[in-house]
Amino acid sequence: MYTVGMAASDRNNPTRSRSSASDYSLMEFMREYPDDAACLDRLWRERYAPDGHHAQCPRCERERKFHRTKTRASYTCDSCGLHVHPMKGTIFEKSTTSLQFWFYAMYLMASTRCGISAKQLERELGVGYKTAHRMMKKIRTELMTDEGDEPLSGDVAVDETSWGGKPRGPKLTAKEAAAFRERKATVLGMVERGGRVRARVIASRRGVPLSRAVKANVNPSTILYTDDWKPYKSLKREYIDHRIINHSAGLYVDGDIYTNTIEGFFGNLKTGMRGAYKEVSPAYLQSYLNEYAWRYNARYQRGSMFEQLLVRAAERN
Repeated sequence: MYTVGMAASDRNNPTRSRSSASDYSLMEFMREYPDDAACLDRLWRERYAPDGHHAQCPRCERERKFHRTKTRASYTCDSCGLHVHPMKGTIFEKSTTSLQFWFYAMYLMASTRCGISAKQLERELGVGYKTAHRMMKKIRTELMTDEGDEPLSGDVAVDETSWGGKPRGPKLTAKEAAAFRERKATVLGMVERGGRVRARVIASRRGVPLSRAVKANVNPSTILYTDDWKPYKSLKREYIDHRIINHSAGLYVDGDIYTNTIEGFFGNLKTGMRGAYKEVSPAYLQSYLNEYAWRYNARYQRGSMFEQLLVRAAERN
């Protein structure tokens, strides 16, 4: 005989478990943004009216009460009838795609660890590939960026890597392998210990292109950590200290001298890029690097990554 008792949780009202590592779940998204109107209301509150009703009217030149227009994506002043469009000046402007689809695309891109392809987004939303690709490109290039951010500071590890696949055919000689690596795109990575990361495509791993990129993104009052690659040595006079780990001698950690953090970022980056995108053209590589760097950095900020993207989307002018 079996005893039938109450379920441990309410199946009709699922909630995120306290033991979950998630900071924002699908159930929360569906409850907060069940339709296009809820998404538009979020933009309206974020950009104009925190209470959802009162905003500064440009025509009346004073605070007025507004109501949502039934036939268009706007809010109307109760006094003069002026229409205010919350999507104007954002990545959603002039888009005929449902605002709920845009929000869900942002949720998917923010919640994934290794990226999501446009084909996967197409299947998730039920839109055409061109629409999915355009949405993804807009979100990646306009919201997932570090433009305007302060230079990196504190203790910063720097390393470089190549992007462009492995050689096919017979095994290359050491000279041929070096030449093949030089032809590939070079990515410079810089990361604060316990903080932000920044990745840049540079023209060469040698000389001026490398040192110029480091100086442009790292504060001079920084303690720099690099491996023993020769072009880094010229940076010694640019920073208060430059500590080197000798990889050539098989040494990877010497007390607090190591570059493992940035190498770990490269590992996640390459694994994700190969899995989600297979191949990325050098012409668009920087925007993909920005996406992965933004996702890495957003985990240190307040609120969920999706929430941070929403705030950024509302700030666009």
